[in-house]
Amino acid sequence: MNNDSRWLAAAAALAARARPLSRPNPGVGALLVKDGRVLARGWTQEGGRPHAEAVALGLAGNAAHGATLYVTLEPCAHQSPRGPSCADLICAAQPARVVIGCMDPDPRTSGAGLARIRAAGVAAEYLHSPACEESLAGYLLQRTQGRPHVTLKLALSLDGCIAMASGESQWITGAEARAHTHAQRAKSDAILVGGGTLRADAPRLDVRLPGLEARSPERWVLTRGTVPEGWNALPSPEAIRDMEGIQYLFVEGGAGAAAAFLKAGLVDRLLIYRAPILVGGRPGLGDYGLCALSQAHGRWSLVERRALGSDTLEVYSAR
Repeated sequence: MNNDSRWLAAAAALAARARPLSRPNPGVGALLVKDGRVLARGWTQEGGRPHAEAVALGLAGNAAHGATLYVTLEPCAHQSPRGPSCADLICAAQPARVVIGCMDPDPRTSGAGLARIRAAGVAAEYLHSPACEESLAGYLLQRTQGRPHVTLKLALSLDGCIAMASGESQWITGAEARAHTHAQRAKSDAILVGGGTLRADAPRLDVRLPGLEARSPERWVLTRGTVPEGWNALPSPEAIRDMEGIQYLFVEGGAGAAAAFLKAGLVDRLLIYRAPILVGGRPGLGDYGLCALSQAHGRWSLVERRALGSDTLEVYSAR
């Protein structure tokens, strides 16, 4: 990995601070670097403004002249009543170079951001960065496919159960795994459970980590019926295309909702928390339409495995 790729990966890690508070705008990260030293950093602020580039350039001031600006997403080129375009801010600041890790599919900017910066005499280039694309997964899916990025979470025993035969399910996993789940909730715009889970467990679905309580996501339930106050109804997995402003959806249970999203081909990422217990109870996943075992192979790639206390987390991405 060359230096430019490393700085873009660092900007992508920084962008995580914007998620999900930057909605409806994408969470972008920016770094200003000169002589191997970070001059300033920025990420998209709450409500979408100011943008990451504006924050970094504002902090650097005149020192931005001659530096390299690393940005996870192509700087915007369109005017807004909320402020000038980032491309224009960059032109005025005159860094020596701009390196971006992901082109913007928004037709108002696509290619125009880089073109405007180059026209102002600033070297600007696109360097494909998987880290930047991953950090913008929800925004890119929303722009290109009209739907949010979907993570399906399953907390399972070794024998693949989510509850005892009696229905008792608190708790399959330990405190460390549950804390990790709450951190994932805090990164999501919306969280969803099935109607059966709502009726049986009355889950709170909030974030209960100190300092992150305000990041509790919108609560949704997969149902065609009425929902309690404070909840939103989703009639089908395909209806996620109508979830306005939602870039990241976290599907947390139960077996029926999990199967419905898998059957619809609308799961982008799996989080499987596995506890070292045998339950012999209710399976974590219902029938999702496979007709042959061969259809189950080749669908998922393992991207991470880690221990969380006595439990194990496995993260898979859809191929």
